[in-house]
Amino acid sequence: MKPTKIRFKALLQRFGSKGEKTGWTYFEVSAAEAQQLNPGVKKSFRVKGKIDATPIKMIALIPMGQGNFIMPVKADLRKLLGKKHGMHVEVELQIDKEEFQLDPDFLSCLEEDPAAKKIFFKMPASHHKYYSKWISDAKTEKTKVDRIARCLNGFVKGYTFAEILKNRL
Repeated sequence: MKPTKIRFKALLQRFGSKGEKTGWTYFEVSAAEAQQLNPGVKKSFRVKGKIDATPIKMIALIPMGQGNFIMPVKADLRKLLGKKHGMHVEVELQIDKEEFQLDPDFLSCLEEDPAAKKIFFKMPASHHKYYSKWISDAKTEKTKVDRIARCLNGFVKGYTFAEILKNRL
């Protein structure tokens, strides 16, 4: 059976004051569209597809209540698209079943730090993905190395992700 694809036109919006989502640019995926894509699911799930012919993959749809979802559109993707909030995009989505892979450099460094490794692997899988994605999303090698070091250091000091972000080495 072929995976279900949905296509629609979406308005890029920006959150004002909305907790951790403040300032995010996103588009809405209605409950009806989400049900076509992933029937019965009301929690976050990953999608792949295209936005204005630009390929995307492993992006999470975030539940907003009543079966509605949003898809955050990060600055680098907006730049590729040449779009900003208030503009429309053509969207094509389907479920992304590809397994998430932890960043190999991060895994290698965890192997060298048994204390940090033990703490990291006690965390929920969702945390593994969050930390690894943050590390992988670094635009330079220097930033990536810094993020890995901050994580390893933060794990053994008992820091939360927010504290790791704040505390530079």
